[in-house]
Amino acid sequence: MRKKHRNPVPTVDIIIELEDGGTVMIRRKNPPGGWALRGGFVDYGESLEAAAVREAREETSLDIRLIEQFHTYSDPSRDPRHHTITTVYIASATGIPKAADDAGEVGVFKETDLPEPVAFDHARILRDYFRYKKSCCELRVTCCELKRKVVRENKTRNS
Repeated sequence: MRKKHRNPVPTVDIIIELEDGGTVMIRRKNPPGGWALRGGFVDYGESLEAAAVREAREETSLDIRLIEQFHTYSDPSRDPRHHTITTVYIASATGIPKAADDAGEVGVFKETDLPEPVAFDHARILRDYFRYKKSCCELRVTCCELKRKVVRENKTRNS
């Protein structure tokens, strides 16, 4: 007898940054309930990037610009419905998000005012994202300080 082969299901999640520094989340209409990042299943024949853009538009009515691929999460228990692997993107958008498709409500939140409950492993994803954003800012400051130091040293040397 042949054993049935099972694979995890590929998904995408999108951290949508707005100009005011807020992050877009949706309240799910369907189980599991709660607030979530925008995301969903990758269609057969669709790239991860195309799925991210499609899912963002379907549920927030926003046209997004993908900035970077952030991280992949694969814990088999991350989605109570089945084993999924998600690739998370950071994207930017302008405009006012509107709930559509299976989003019951849409909100814009900052790190200090995240809603509850948060579905799936999205609280972990957001913690990782906010930590990443802080470390990038610290790295940018360090690089700027280093650049200024080099400029000062070059001026001193050339005087």
